[in-house]
Amino acid sequence: MKNVLNRAVGHRLFWPLVMLAALLLINVIAVPGFLSITVNSEGHLFGSIIDILRNGAPTLIIAVGMTLVIATRGIDLSVGSVCAIAGAVASSMILASPTPNNVGTVTGALLTALVLSLGLGLANGLLVAGLGIQPIISTLILMTAGRGIAMLITEGQIITVNSVPFAFLGSGFILGVPVATVAGVLIFALAALLTRRTAMGLLIEAVGINPEASRQAGVRARGLKFSVYALCALLAGIAGLILTSNQTAADANNTGLFIELDAILAVVIGGTSLAGGRYSLAGTLVGALIIQTLVTTVYTVGIPPIATMVFKAAVVTAVCLLQSPTTAAALERWRSRLATRHLQGVAAKAGAAR
Repeated sequence: MKNVLNRAVGHRLFWPLVMLAALLLINVIAVPGFLSITVNSEGHLFGSIIDILRNGAPTLIIAVGMTLVIATRGIDLSVGSVCAIAGAVASSMILASPTPNNVGTVTGALLTALVLSLGLGLANGLLVAGLGIQPIISTLILMTAGRGIAMLITEGQIITVNSVPFAFLGSGFILGVPVATVAGVLIFALAALLTRRTAMGLLIEAVGINPEASRQAGVRARGLKFSVYALCALLAGIAGLILTSNQTAADANNTGLFIELDAILAVVIGGTSLAGGRYSLAGTLVGALIIQTLVTTVYTVGIPPIATMVFKAAVVTAVCLLQSPTTAAALERWRSRLATRHLQGVAAKAGAAR
């Protein structure tokens, strides 16, 4: 039993899962029916848990791409700007069309936005893998310029979009489940399948652990980095379309604002090292749920909105401290002392019995 407990505590997901359970418990105490899920007359699922899954989907989608980028020793700070650009492009095209409620019109707008997002990701990949510029600098360029590009597309205005097919992406349901949640689950499943059932995951880890050794072993590190940056931007475009659809408006200044930080926090909470190498998509999923549950807890408990970032930082810091090697070593020393005292007690009792 003790061995099982020790292995559980030593698992990278133990403390994140404990923190997630603690946050849910706080919400249940504040609102007894927090975990309840209801079905309305149309067969749609409703409840606080469903809201967490729906609102956390964009962060999860971006965090999946961010996990792969970080695993190659990279970082992508431009995902928030890509969200804004994708939303601005799609909204502008739909608004300019005489048939905004036509499925073909909306599909064309969405595909155009996603192709542009993919192109922006390839541009990031070119700077990082092709020209050898540091990832944080390369993506910071697009992070800074991206908002300006989105502003140029929207002409500095908040574009309101009245399109039923487009609104379905953010507020629609598939078999009772929000479309955003379905998209998040499918993307997570596809990424897990791609990285764990093919050689791609192993190659990403190899490049992240030792780029030079992997290159000499025949791994095409540059092409792999191109792929992960393009994928990350593509996923950011999908998240941006979901956010814009949910708002029914393209806001170049606020769409996806700080979502890159939430995505990075989700990846780090999940146990993926910023130094590259081994990563955990399952950990990223837990991290994204923690981030969104944190936001929900703020409103449930009644914490002032101005203190939201401080509350989030405190919880994230606590999880990271619990996961740190120093804490793990301290816990191991504590367990060793308990075991030693237990053995000494057993020996003392045996000696007294003699």
